[in-house]
Amino acid sequence: MSEPFDWRTWRRGMRRDLIAARRALPASERAARNTAIDEQLEMGFAPVAGHTVAFCWPVAAEPEPRFAVRRWRAGGSVAALPEVVGRGQSLAFRVWWPGVTMTPGVYDIPVPQDTERVTPAVALVPVNGFDGAGYRLGYGGGYFDRTLAALPQRPLCIGLGYEFARLPTIHPQMHDIPFDFIVTEAGIESRRQQRLVAIEAEQAAREVVRRLAGLTGAGHER
Repeated sequence: MSEPFDWRTWRRGMRRDLIAARRALPASERAARNTAIDEQLEMGFAPVAGHTVAFCWPVAAEPEPRFAVRRWRAGGSVAALPEVVGRGQSLAFRVWWPGVTMTPGVYDIPVPQDTERVTPAVALVPVNGFDGAGYRLGYGGGYFDRTLAALPQRPLCIGLGYEFARLPTIHPQMHDIPFDFIVTEAGIESRRQQRLVAIEAEQAAREVVRRLAGLTGAGHER
């Protein structure tokens, strides 16, 4: 009888390989891919402006989200960065703006120092890998999935990744939560009927409006 599939070991190896491939991209190629991703965000996700947006400070050659966040802030959004509160706990989100005092957090990723905590309506999250059902291969800590499960209202989740990170499956488990959209340099995909479907920017904008209209209770903590 064959041994059961060890999805944890598989994920560790795949995560390592995909991060290495991302780091190995020449700077000019990575910049071109980032520009293409930012253009997709600009064309397809303008309705995010005015809503509270969580994003991740880019590390390990991840796609660059800060240009999109800057535009959304100009349109009235509050931006926030995640903070690891403790092992096995949900993330907190602290308000960020350019020039805010930052402090090193877990893995030395910067976190705003003692700013207000907010609850995001939108989460812009890097993906090391992703599959055709919209599931994300993250860093293995489970923080993001744990946070989504604990929030009173799930935010609109937009994954950012490079096209070569597309996988047949990440072997999702019960705790894994799929994303609403995946954006790569090749375009925008929306999760419909448990799979990703390529859509045009105009379609994405309409879907964002509709989905955000259904969210309630997202904003500043009191």
